[in-house]
Formats: sequence, structure tokens, C-alpha cells
Amino acid sequence: MPDRPAALFAMHPQHLAELFPPATMTRLRHLVDIDTTLVAQDFASPGVANALAEAEILITGWGCPRLDEEVLEAAPGLRAVLHAAGSVRALVTDACWERGLVVSSAAQANALPVAEYTLAMILLAGKDVFALSRRYRRESAYPPARDLRCLGNNGRTVGIIGASRIGRRVLELLRPFDLRLLLFDPYADETQAAALGARLVSLEELLSASDIVSVHAPDIPATRGMLSGERLALIRDGGVVINTSRGSLIDPHALARELFSGRLTAVLDVTEPEPLPAGSELHDLPNVFLTPHIAGSVGNELERLGSTVVDEVERLVAGRPPRHQVLPADLARVA
Repeated sequence: MPDRPAALFAMHPQHLAELFPPATMTRLRHLVDIDTTLVAQDFASPGVANALAEAEILITGWGCPRLDEEVLEAAPGLRAVLHAAGSVRALVTDACWERGLVVSSAAQANALPVAEYTLAMILLAGKDVFALSRRYRRESAYPPARDLRCLGNNGRTVGIIGASRIGRRVLELLRPFDLRLLLFDPYADETQAAALGARLVSLEELLSASDIVSVHAPDIPATRGMLSGERLALIRDGGVVINTSRGSLIDPHALARELFSGRLTAVLDVTEPEPLPAGSELHDLPNVFLTPHIAGSVGNELERLGSTVVDEVERLVAGRPPRHQVLPADLARVA
């Protein structure tokens, strides 16, 4: 690539300033020739079409149109797609791989806040913080000691479903604590699990043995509904389910039955459907802690994604391969 290759932003315009604040944008402008006022949402519009025809690097984010054959035909010089967000699964097509495009994603950077959120929720769930906080607000009195006997994180068993970027980072963060860690991932082996401080088990064994189950599998056809009613029933009474992946991975009706019965507790940053309807009874259940899809990068965490992309541009301009390149095989199993 030349010293200053032509680049184009393709995402929802509202994200541009969040991902690329002034200092990050200045870094980028020193590396590429880019119109910082032009953000593509429709590749066919006149101004965008001209920029796309010249672009060698496409800097994408949430809201970028799908990169199909028609788009690539209009971008004859395109060589790299650098995604300032997580998965590129909804963005790239077979045409991208056939062209030989270099594809990079900031998914590793986006995994960090999700893992931090999950760590916090696991530790809080082990102390039953969510239910006890509601009770304390309602009764304005400390619970009797007998109600606290089953609390604590010493020796508790935590099951991680999916050795994705996020799942691996969660396991790394959990290692300093006195927890027993289990892992289910059909692509991992015992040596890899042990290196993460976990024991590799079947999904059924993980569900049966865990006090807390955290879901980090990818959203692909094979995983949708993987936590069925039959599998949820394997989780021991009083167990906690944490989901920061996608709501579709858990049968919503089966989960609702378990929660309405009071047998399980759930921490849900994602749901099916999403967002939950205003009238959903899950909003009022004392054993459900809901957050509005905030586990991933939000606020000042978004700048980390933009900075990751600028780092990748720097490597490409210097003739080095990207650090976070995505290959076709990755999309089958990486969240």
C-alpha cells in the first residue's frame, strides 16, 4: 500500500465521534487519505460511490451495509476491511474472501468490557447481592444469619460455555479467586482448558455441576436454543444463569418457566426478544437482574475499538499484517 492509502468510513454516523475522538482521528488522518465528514450508510449515494471507487481501506462499524459482490465491484481497489466493532459475521460475505481482502476486527478489544461485566456479575451472584439488595430495601433490616449460610464465593463452581475471546478472558479473570472452573467448548481440548485454569466437560456435566453458568458461545445456527428446557432443568436448584452473548442461545419460554418458579436466578444483558417488551413479567421478578445490553463497549470504552483500528491501519501502511485478522474459519466458532 502507498504511504497514504485512500480510506472510507462505513457505519452509522452516530458512532463515528464515539469510536474516533479527536486524538484518535488525528492519528488516523496522518496514516490515510480520508474525508472525516463522509460516513457511508448507503454505498450507492453519489458522494459515497466516488469515495468507494477510490478506497483501499474500508473502516467499518455498526450500521455498515453488507459487503456483497455488488459493493465489491464498485470498490475495485479495496484491499482491507477494518471493523471497529465485534464480530464481522453479519458484514463480510464469500465475495470478500474470494477477493482476498484482509479483514480485521476489534472484537478482542470489545471482549474486555464483556469479560469485566461477567466477572462482576459472577462475584455478586455468589453473594446473592441482587435479591438481598431488594430485600434490604423492602425490609430495612439485616437478614438473619441462617439466610446467609449458603452465600459466598469460596469453592463455588462456575461453568463457562464457550472458549470464545470473551470466554477465555473471563476464565483468566476468574483464576485468582477460590472457584472451581468448568469449560464446555466443542473446539477446545483438555490441555487448552487446563491452560485457562478450567476442566473441560460436556455441556450436560457443566450444567449439572455448576452453581453459576455463564454463556459465551457464538450466535450461529448450531447454538441457537442450545440451553433448552431439558438442559436448563439440569442446573441445580438456586443456580444462576448469566447471559452476555445473545438471547437466542437460551429457549426464552423454558427460561421464563424456571424463573417464574423461582428455581433459578438470571443475570441477563441480552434477551429474546430484545429489548424485552415493557409488559414482560421478567422486569418485576426478584430473581432476575436485567441490564440494557451494556456488557459490550459503551461510553468511553468505544474509543478502545477505534484505537485498535488505527493500530491496524498503522501496521498495514508499514507493510505488516494486522494483529487481529479474521479468517473464514474463525467465523464458525469465535464469538
